[in-house]
Amino acid sequence: MAKGIKNEVAIIGMGCTKFGELWNKSAADLIVDAFVEAIEDAGIGKNDIDAAWFGTCFDEVNVGKSALALSKALKLPFIPVTRVENFCASGTESFRGACYAVASGACDIALAFGAEKLKDTGYGGLPDFGNLLGLENRSTFPNMTAPGGFALMATTYFDKYGLSAEEGKRVLAHISSKSHHNGTLNPKAHLRREVSIEQIMKAPIVAWPLGLFDCCGVSDGAACAIVVRAQDAKKYRKDPIYVKSLQVAVTSGEEMAHQSWDGAHVETTTRAGIKAYKEAGITNPREEISMMEVHDCFSITELSTYEDLQISPRGKAAEDVESGFFDLDGKIPCQPDGGLKCFGHPIGASGLRMIYELYKQFQGKADQRQIENPRLGLTHNLGGFPSMSVVSVAIFGSEL
Repeated sequence: MAKGIKNEVAIIGMGCTKFGELWNKSAADLIVDAFVEAIEDAGIGKNDIDAAWFGTCFDEVNVGKSALALSKALKLPFIPVTRVENFCASGTESFRGACYAVASGACDIALAFGAEKLKDTGYGGLPDFGNLLGLENRSTFPNMTAPGGFALMATTYFDKYGLSAEEGKRVLAHISSKSHHNGTLNPKAHLRREVSIEQIMKAPIVAWPLGLFDCCGVSDGAACAIVVRAQDAKKYRKDPIYVKSLQVAVTSGEEMAHQSWDGAHVETTTRAGIKAYKEAGITNPREEISMMEVHDCFSITELSTYEDLQISPRGKAAEDVESGFFDLDGKIPCQPDGGLKCFGHPIGASGLRMIYELYKQFQGKADQRQIENPRLGLTHNLGGFPSMSVVSVAIFGSEL
């Protein structure tokens, strides 16, 4: 019987660029910047790496269809390099590949990388996912833009749990305002300015009820991790971070095929979370998880994710938000680095950027946003739409 990956793999080094509109940086520049930080952090040389995985979603702007973009940028010495793509979970997918290779004994040291240069593509938002999702007949799905799809989830959530428009928008505004506050404390974030709940509620509407500050932006960035077997980790550093769980769930699209799905949550997140907790040996996530980085592409996504991951009971996440439960000084800080709201979303890099924040938090290196004595941290990525998605959930800890 499969026993999972708990305590089999450790992170010994990580790197992350500043995210933003990095017009003066090529994809190769970003890759090199993140990698130099990671190998210096790990105390190893480039030639010590046995294999690499590279997560990127789109082919434009020097990233390319193969793994050559990573190998060329880093001048890797003829080692195996694999490009992976799994929508917004691409970065975590590259990390999963590296971890599985190390855990299996296929290699001793592996590199997981994620990078994206979205700003250079000219898109104001993410490119059209419709054809990639098999939604070629757009007349059948007139609201199938990302803001439209998640706005429908927001209105459905409000209706199901009895929130008025004013109450619902205020809860979502609290989520975004909290993340913007955290982002002001992070020098690597793209957007670093406090935004009040009132400003957020009065902002121009993108797709009702989601306004400008309910939607994450687009940016450029890169992040990476170096992993080894857990039993070897302290040969490299005194404070490695251990992988407790890595799970990915992908829908078959069944949510759109019948009426059993309520439209107010993401079933793929629910399923991935259940599997992740089982692998990590977690029975009460509300009490055991110390911090989270979740996929706040829209504020409603974060609200729903609190419940999908069994942190808040169904229909009660709004109460937790209003009480400050997920604030930086709350019981389970969510988005301590500012999240997608403040970093933007260079798709291939986001999952590893989230892991980077937990890595620094566990080591006590998060400066003004440092959480006190975190034990277990969780990352969550969601690609697609509420009704059709791929989701990754990963759990980490500082102790074996």
